[in-house]
Order: sequence, then C-alpha cells, then structure tokens
Amino acid sequence: MIHIEKEIWHEIPILVIVDSEKKEEPLPVLTYIHGFTSAKEHNLPLAYLMAEKGYRVLLPDCFLHGERVINLDEKQRQMKFFDIIKQNILDLKLIKEILDQRGLLLDNRFGLAGTSMGGITTAAALTQYPWIKSAAILMGTPKITIYARQIIQEIQKQGVNLPMSTEEIEKMLESLNAIDLSMQPERLDGRPLFFWHGEKDMVVPFDHAHSFHQQILGEYKNQESIRFIPEIGAGHKVSRLAILETVKWFELQL
Repeated sequence: MIHIEKEIWHEIPILVIVDSEKKEEPLPVLTYIHGFTSAKEHNLPLAYLMAEKGYRVLLPDCFLHGERVINLDEKQRQMKFFDIIKQNILDLKLIKEILDQRGLLLDNRFGLAGTSMGGITTAAALTQYPWIKSAAILMGTPKITIYARQIIQEIQKQGVNLPMSTEEIEKMLESLNAIDLSMQPERLDGRPLFFWHGEKDMVVPFDHAHSFHQQILGEYKNQESIRFIPEIGAGHKVSRLAILETVKWFELQL
C-alpha cells in the first residue's frame, strides 16, 4: 500500500509518498518541485508511480505557494519568481539535512526533478549541490539569466513599469549567474540528466533546454546518462508520456 503523509520539515510543508511497508527504511529519494502557481499535491500521480517502484518521494510546497501562500496578488508574486527559485535551492539543503539526520536516504541516492519553475530550480540546484545524483528537467530552462532577461524585455514591451531601476535589474540578473547551469556546465560532472520539453511551449522556450543538451552532449562519456525527449505538438503542460518517461529515467539512473 502506498502511504501519503503530510509533514513539516524546517517550516516547509511536504508530502512524503512511500510504500507503507518501507516507511522507516532508508530508500532512494526523489524530490519533485512543482511549477509556478501550482502546489505539492499536483504531482501526486508521478509520486505514486515512483513510490510503487520502491522510492521515497518528497513533494514540498515552494515559497509563496500552497500552504506557504501569503497575502500577495499575482503580479506581486510574479515579481518574486526568481526569489522563489533561490529559496527553493535553500529549501533543498534543509530537506537533504533531515533525510540524513533521520537515516532515510539509501546510499546517498538523492534525485531531483521539477516542472517549469521546478525544472528551472532543478537546473540551478545542480550548480550548487554535488550530492544530487540524478536529475530531470521538465519544460524548464538551464539558462536562467537569459530567461530572466527575456521576461523583463517582454514586460517592458507591454509598457509595464517595473518597480526596479535599470541598475537594480542588472544587479538582479548578475546575481543569477551563480546558479546559471549554462554558464558552468562543468558542474554536471557527468551526472545523469534528463530533459522533456514540448516543442510548442510558449512559456519557457523549447530552445533553451534543447540547445543546452546539444552543447553538453559531447561531454558525457556515458551517453545513456544524458537524454532529451521533445514532444511534438505539446505546449506548456506535462503530458502522460513525460511522466512515464521521467519514472523510467529514475528507475535506470537513481
């Protein structure tokens, strides 16, 4: 029987999905980060499939999402998009610490994946944490600085006045360089990495992940450790194919 339990880890609301008979055992762990405006519960289908295969799956609520929502309107939350990603990265460290303290992680097999904002978080976290053993980026971008600049340019084209000066914008963009995977692909160090992206995605550019995959492909001695699945006709929504292929990926690589 698959067990689902809500816990609070360092003030982070988190769903723990695991086979009830293995609940107290150390297991390989997949942490899955949801997308912008979503919440932890939305990724239960994938978590269930992974738990069936013997993994412990953690679904945290991101900062300003789910049970961590505060009194902000959508425009205010959008302005904090990259602050949320930075907080996600800090949250991951806390999650890993608790796993280690409780002896719940088997052989350091910690996997990370995410959708859209969660995929962007995954790419960024790979620049910070060598203990992430395998990762999957679903319709996210490893080019966070370029993506941020494109978003700002689009907002400005619409005539919207940003509550930041040009100098503040450039400082914010510069701060993203440290977590920009495309600027430091050597941080991957051959770790297994999977991409899925819909070719008609109008939110996160398909080309960001695709071109990065092409860039790093030759750096992988083991070509089975790097994979990119484009889905023709798919937009900014994770398909069943994407879910099933992500599960297969972690079965092989985690």
